[in-house]
Amino acid sequence: MGEFWPVPDTLAFLAGTWRVERSVRDLASGTEGRFEGTTVFGPLDGGGLLHEESGTFVWHGVPRPAERTLRFLPGRRPGTADVTFADGRPFHDLDLTSGRHVTDHPCVADLYRGEFTVRDADRWRTLWRVRGPAKDLVLSTGYMREA
Repeated sequence: MGEFWPVPDTLAFLAGTWRVERSVRDLASGTEGRFEGTTVFGPLDGGGLLHEESGTFVWHGVPRPAERTLRFLPGRRPGTADVTFADGRPFHDLDLTSGRHVTDHPCVADLYRGEFTVRDADRWRTLWRVRGPAKDLVLSTGYMREA
């Protein structure tokens, strides 16, 4: 399947600065939003990467500043990563060695299912499908490496 770009080392691939564009669709209400900004994967004390995302999220036509921080730690297998929230709670695993990875994150009664695909050395994307009693969302994010 030539549409995926295998990555020998997930953390090495992600390191650096990425331009981010995310669409958010609430399937229950039909509302759509958009995030545009930057994600920086910088060195983390003790190994791994600190993911710092910042930009503008537009929801119901109202732009607001938005940011989030995650930690990408060396995974259990070479070339993989374990992603945690900033406070250390587990989020999901990440293995881009084949160029594609699917993972789940249960959040209270909702289930987040993420699909990660690497397109080439400078582009990757995520697609999160969120289903449950509280949410019915699709979040699609494109990342493009900044020079």
